[in-house]
Amino acid sequence: MIVKREMLRYVGDPNQLFGIKPYTMTGGRADGIRAFDVRNGSGLEFTILQDRCLDISALSFKGVNCSYLSKAGIVSPYYYEKDGNGFLRSFYSGMLTTCGLRNVGPPCVDGGEAFTQHGRISSIAAENVGACVEMENNPSAMDVGGTKTKYEDFDAGEHPAVMTVSGTMREACVFGENLLLHRRIVCRQGENKIRIYNTVENAGFRREALLLLFHFNIGYPLLDENACLIAPSTKVTPRDAVAEAGIATWNRCRKPVPDYREQVFYHDLKADKDGNTSVALINKKLNLGLALHFNKSQLFNFTQWKQMGEGEYVMGLEPCNCFVDGRTAPCNRNVINRLEPGEIRRFDIILEILEETGGYIFDFHH
Repeated sequence: MIVKREMLRYVGDPNQLFGIKPYTMTGGRADGIRAFDVRNGSGLEFTILQDRCLDISALSFKGVNCSYLSKAGIVSPYYYEKDGNGFLRSFYSGMLTTCGLRNVGPPCVDGGEAFTQHGRISSIAAENVGACVEMENNPSAMDVGGTKTKYEDFDAGEHPAVMTVSGTMREACVFGENLLLHRRIVCRQGENKIRIYNTVENAGFRREALLLLFHFNIGYPLLDENACLIAPSTKVTPRDAVAEAGIATWNRCRKPVPDYREQVFYHDLKADKDGNTSVALINKKLNLGLALHFNKSQLFNFTQWKQMGEGEYVMGLEPCNCFVDGRTAPCNRNVINRLEPGEIRRFDIILEILEETGGYIFDFHH
């Protein structure tokens, strides 16, 4: 990879090769949404929605779509509906929808307070937003990732440009909670990874429950009957009787099925000695895959959402710190995180595009 001065001999503006494009959507229920298109210069392109929690809507690699867009389409938070199945009326799905911060799963009532499906955070707009492309002749200065994990051992000299979008979402209520989700999304020139760094801060003065799920959604054509889910699962638990009926084929995909009922599985994943683990959806025909890397000390549970229906054809890969049954469900009684006043928790995920996947395996270095 050539460095800045050498590259500038060939181009007038680096946006010719890679960069971040800010813009505002117009028309329909997406009208007014501020967004960023990010290109890394080697085929990875994705869209970040400023007004939807800095979540990721579209994602493609070398022209192949990887994400699922629901029939609800991109929806402004202006149209947010909190009652009934209102969440589903603005659930565009996309590559990433963040769920939480105080409920994950169906609506429920806890302590006299009503909680909406999957919480409010995905419909909260970001504030203090920054977007920048940094280039240095001294690539060693480009490490903006903070404390390194196993998955951050990159050679900065090979990636002299760093694209970063960051901001904060505030979930707050007078006489109630004051939770801040700080997010920084980093993508390096020529590196087919998206690093999503998150911290949740309890800026209030009372203890708060924290339920958090990262709802990554794989769609056609990366997802089709040639795709399979690879996960180092020591145990796979179906959520209900419908999932129990499909337990033998939890990792395999099929063609779209009329009237298919969603199947949800909970996975207990193997991890290395530091808690790092990975899952991947691989399409053998395309020789292409998408992997998620995360740490079980931050996100102990992995939820798989298998939806093979006509027009609703999606595989959800969902690292989380709870179960997808609502904050009052018995399965969540002893696992819900509690944030003390002033406490900050970190949740980092790396999304990686995999090429030449024929021999892809996980290496956990046990």
